[in-house]
Amino acid sequence: MWALRRAINPARRKPSLKKSTLSPLFKVIIEAPRPSITSALDKWISEGNSIGQADIFPTILHLRKRRFYLKALQFFEWLEANKHVDFGERDYASRLDLIAKVHGLFKAEKYIEQVPESFRGELVYRTLLANCVSALKVNKAEEVFNKMRDLDFPVTAFACNQLLLLYKRLDRKKIADVLLMMEKENVKPSIFTYRLLIDTKGCAKDIVGMEKILETMKNEGLEPDLPIRAMMAKHYLLSGLNDKAANILKEMEGDDISENRFACESLLSLYASLGNADDVERIWKACEASPRFDECLAAIEAWGKLGRVEKAEAVFEKMQDKFKKLSPKYYNALLKVYANHKLLAKGKDLAKRMADSGCVIGPMTWDALVNLYVQAGEVEKADSILQKATQQNKAKPMYSSYMAIMEIYAKRGDVHNAEKIFHRLRQSGYVGRMRQYQVLLQAYIKAKTPAYGFRERMKADKMFPNKAVAAQLATVDAFRKTQISELLD
Repeated sequence: MWALRRAINPARRKPSLKKSTLSPLFKVIIEAPRPSITSALDKWISEGNSIGQADIFPTILHLRKRRFYLKALQFFEWLEANKHVDFGERDYASRLDLIAKVHGLFKAEKYIEQVPESFRGELVYRTLLANCVSALKVNKAEEVFNKMRDLDFPVTAFACNQLLLLYKRLDRKKIADVLLMMEKENVKPSIFTYRLLIDTKGCAKDIVGMEKILETMKNEGLEPDLPIRAMMAKHYLLSGLNDKAANILKEMEGDDISENRFACESLLSLYASLGNADDVERIWKACEASPRFDECLAAIEAWGKLGRVEKAEAVFEKMQDKFKKLSPKYYNALLKVYANHKLLAKGKDLAKRMADSGCVIGPMTWDALVNLYVQAGEVEKADSILQKATQQNKAKPMYSSYMAIMEIYAKRGDVHNAEKIFHRLRQSGYVGRMRQYQVLLQAYIKAKTPAYGFRERMKADKMFPNKAVAAQLATVDAFRKTQISELLD
């Protein structure tokens, strides 16, 4: 929701590099060990402190922003048990969202049964729907959407956008069905709807279609916001239409970039993609005196794209000097720069600095470390890091971490290890994505080994071969041994 609000109102000021003031209540929760949050809060209250609405919601927001979902849920449970808040539908929806993130969709769905019927409205169900979409559970998302219709909730742009987001990722053929339903139900597309459709066309390299959607949007009285302009520029770049991309960047920049600061983050990235180091330097100079967090992150990534590692390091060190403790994502950004330039020694040193600073090492950092070792040609070490991380921590590794390792095994024709990563993907809940089947089949093709029973495996997973996978299956079928070849062998 924050990303959407920021997209709708791009002029909203982003935080600059100033020390944020955290409430004493937030510090109590953040410093308490997970099993001791309840007792820490009880102790805090017994010391004469009080909790009001002005304390509760900023605290939950800060916990969410830092992805401390379990602690946010524990805080919610403590509030309800101690009657510190009168729950309304928004509170029940927020708690359901946290349950889905911490305990999964099944527990979230069961929680709805505990919500008083008078508060079991559209907001609660659409929160469940959004979590189904986030988990890429097509059948469950469709089931929840249909349940909302059965309950006579109005069909909203938000709910339709969730389906569009899901189908954009997994089944683009169904997008037309959603748009037809929106037309029949008289649901007016939002700017986010158009953003999804423009991105879908761009990803399909349908530039003409992308431009037609933009024209339709303008005809409906909606002007493209900054994210849409940035998205179109990105797709023009990926299609080799650099002049069109450059024209959009000029529009985004305006007459005076110092008065148009909200565009700097996107411009840094896009000018880097264009290969324009001078423009990146110019935009960064407009930010450098009082840089915002997202601008620093974009600058690190932009200089990395341009191969200017020393400049990426300088931005990082500027942040490090100002703040003794940085968020893990800034370390991860520089780690990715080192990975892309095969600077293993620098990456290892940075990882040690990160650990020494007390940063929480989570899936994003694991992903950066995996890529660091994969790019350096040490896939076994990358595999070992991911295996140890999952054993030490209950957090789920990123899909990209597994795939980076699996792709190297596939290129080697190492069927055994490719199958091992495929199994670990499934154990982590990553099912229903065609890419992992394609990469696994590539391992069999490289090894010139038949993949017996592969079609049956896909069918059991409710996956059906697309054109590319069908071609791969035909290739591995050619490796099957006949009765005569087995006798001759």
